[in-house]
Amino acid sequence: MSRALALLGKELADLRQNLAIFLPALIVTVVAIFMPVMVAVIVPAVTGERLSDSGDLEIALEMYKKDSAMRSLEPEAAIQAYVFQYFLVMLVLAPITSGMSVAASSVIGEKQARTLEPLLVTPITTLELLCGKLLGALLPALFVAVFSLALYLAVVAAVAAHGVFNVLLGPRTLGVVLLIGPLAAMVALQLAICVSSRVNDSRTAQQLGIFVILPIPALLLGQMFGGIELTGPVILWIALGLCVVNIGLMWVAIRLFDRETILTRWK
Repeated sequence: MSRALALLGKELADLRQNLAIFLPALIVTVVAIFMPVMVAVIVPAVTGERLSDSGDLEIALEMYKKDSAMRSLEPEAAIQAYVFQYFLVMLVLAPITSGMSVAASSVIGEKQARTLEPLLVTPITTLELLCGKLLGALLPALFVAVFSLALYLAVVAAVAAHGVFNVLLGPRTLGVVLLIGPLAAMVALQLAICVSSRVNDSRTAQQLGIFVILPIPALLLGQMFGGIELTGPVILWIALGLCVVNIGLMWVAIRLFDRETILTRWK
């Protein structure tokens, strides 16, 4: 793995020269934070109507009655906790966006700059090369996930009712953002690597991210209508499924990455 780690160091050094690549992930994080703040804090303050007085939040009230972690909260604080937990899934989009941007530009950027060709004639194996590039995209995605969660919790501590922060700072929150988020980002960036190894347009590779992003709105809608609740076991099952998908994608990526074609035919 020494060659893969050497490649990882090169990838991270290249990223430091192109920090603008993380701008889409930052925008996603800001939007994911603004939406629950708007629903839980700004709209009630502007309209003068408390969330606990609204008849449209019956699911939140039922959760308030069933969830032991919320029984110590006032009804208004419990509904705020529900809203912030509901929109927590949006934070998963931040590491996915980051991973897609880094992975797509990693292979295609080097193909366009003609720096991938010298790398391919070295003794590094395809597995080592893909592992280096995969880690070079995954580690920044992990950083983005931690940063977005820290910013989210800081905003909750600043604007939400007393006790909401303590409810959010639990295994369910950490599982959604720091487990599902990086695993979903890994799926997205492996898709990007698979496609970018065959094309010279990074936008084509990034468009496949829609297949990873689409389940996120589905989870939001499932929670809205009470069809799904992101409990501990559900989060673990989702994580297990993503692990299986990642293993399969790595197998596919190794077979799609045709070194000879990249070396001899540049389109």
